[in-house]
Amino acid sequence: MKWLELLLVAGVTLVSAVTVVVLYSLGVRLTAIAGDVQQKSPALFKSLAYVCFGICGLAVLFGIYLIVPYFGK
Repeated sequence: MKWLELLLVAGVTLVSAVTVVVLYSLGVRLTAIAGDVQQKSPALFKSLAYVCFGICGLAVLFGIYLIVPYFGK
């Protein structure tokens, strides 16, 4: 068995999972900040939150693309 390749896959999986969770958490936090009435420009925070959610969605779709053999043809 090729242990280095196994460690590489495990490392990439860990980094990508942490990245998706951090982006989603950042999107939730920015949505909460945008809902605060004290802020001067909630539209900026809300648009950044949507960007974070969009990147998370793209990462999930790319993961599905990699897993499902039909899409890899």
